Amino acid sequence: MLKATGVSGGYGEQDVVKNVSFELQKQEILGILGPNGSGKTTLMKMISGLLPCREGAVHYKEKPLSAYSAKQLAREVAVLPQLHQHAFDYTVRETVAMGRYPHQKGMFAPWTEHDEKAVMDAMKQTGVERFEHQSIQDLSGGERQRVFLAQALAQEPKLLLLDEPTNHLDLSYQKQLLDLLKEWTETHELTVISIFHDLNIASLYCDRLLLLHHGETVQLAEPGNVMNKETVERVYNARVHTQSHPELPKPQVTLLPNHGFEKTGLITKDLFEITGDHVYVKTPQSLKTLSSAVIGAGLGWYHHFVNRHVPMDYECDDSYEDMVRYAAHNGWNPADTVGMMTAVKVEDVIIREYEDNGLSVVIAVTAGVGNAVDVSLSYERERQATIGTINSWIFINGKLSDEAFIQAMMTATEAKVKALQNADVKDPLTGTLATGTSTDSALVAATQTGPFVQYAGSITPLGKMIGKGIVECTSEAIRIYRERKSR
Repeated sequence: MLKATGVSGGYGEQDVVKNVSFELQKQEILGILGPNGSGKTTLMKMISGLLPCREGAVHYKEKPLSAYSAKQLAREVAVLPQLHQHAFDYTVRETVAMGRYPHQKGMFAPWTEHDEKAVMDAMKQTGVERFEHQSIQDLSGGERQRVFLAQALAQEPKLLLLDEPTNHLDLSYQKQLLDLLKEWTETHELTVISIFHDLNIASLYCDRLLLLHHGETVQLAEPGNVMNKETVERVYNARVHTQSHPELPKPQVTLLPNHGFEKTGLITKDLFEITGDHVYVKTPQSLKTLSSAVIGAGLGWYHHFVNRHVPMDYECDDSYEDMVRYAAHNGWNPADTVGMMTAVKVEDVIIREYEDNGLSVVIAVTAGVGNAVDVSLSYERERQATIGTINSWIFINGKLSDEAFIQAMMTATEAKVKALQNADVKDPLTGTLATGTSTDSALVAATQTGPFVQYAGSITPLGKMIGKGIVECTSEAIRIYRERKSR
């Protein structure tokens, strides 16, 4: 549809854009990225014909831009610049209606039903129809941005050029606008080129990204190939972390500040508060945590950790909401809390500390094996209502890599199985050695300060401490549980 071949140009004698080439595919959204001064806006002006190319050429539908009159090009291409100045006091409707000008034939062309529908649809879809009769001068920056987008959409272009379209828009309208553009690429065969400063939004909505630096192309590819840690750090001169979006196969970038925690401290067993209702830890700083808890599950940062006692006949339609209420009742922010449940006596918790060459770990385990399960034969049994849980906590005074978190959880699981074997715990329905209970839960939490830990497999220094600690604590917790049950 549009092809730029070796384009260079700028202002005066200075080339801002240098030898940039790309070919736009029909119905795609191409995002242009780059730090300030990288040539994004200059390239957009050259693509739209506002700024001539000193070298190279831009073709639209296989014809050079110079082959089109301004009105001919406007029937095909709409442009929404970054800072839209509007000197006249038009109403919103009048402003949006200007988008129909390229389609008017003659000075006194009649206003058609199609013109009216295009204007009203554009206002409705951008959420500005309620401002229809208001002066554009009375609107906020974000509202004006939506009006000018409506004007561009009313133009019914095949190609839409946008410079920072989400500028001045709140989160809700950013999503609404970009969802609308994505929809129009399918329903109206619209093709879009847009400049973005927000890398994450560009990744979510663009089919391809063109990354510029000092006016030159760094990379032109799908978001997953452009937004890698090394490239982003080199181009933007900032520390970042990249990870996948939680719902889409799209990369997301997190900025890593140079400042650290305001308050840090070691996690020790002295921090544990044990009552008849719960085991509770409030850490000096938020910990990076991987868990399978009732609340606070998954990977996140948390400040409060609770293992709550519930009765043997506990039944609840929504244990998540019940745990949220319990945390709030005790003054803990549920969004900052990892919460587990157990029917065993929480005062029987086993807590031990381990240390090796400056790396220290605190492990806490509560264990009940009344609902022990052999996972290899669990498919043969119906779901049982019997309460029985092994909850394992591992606190690490160190900085763990992502793989270390996962390996620590694997090592802890292997160690728990070994403890059950040593204690000869069996699945009551199959008579075979148990591998756990049906409601086990575990967490690995790290201060993310101190020694760096890349790996936590069973033969690594951290893995050895976790293996030893989980076996010892789980074995002791099972012994106490059995003693209590035998009384």
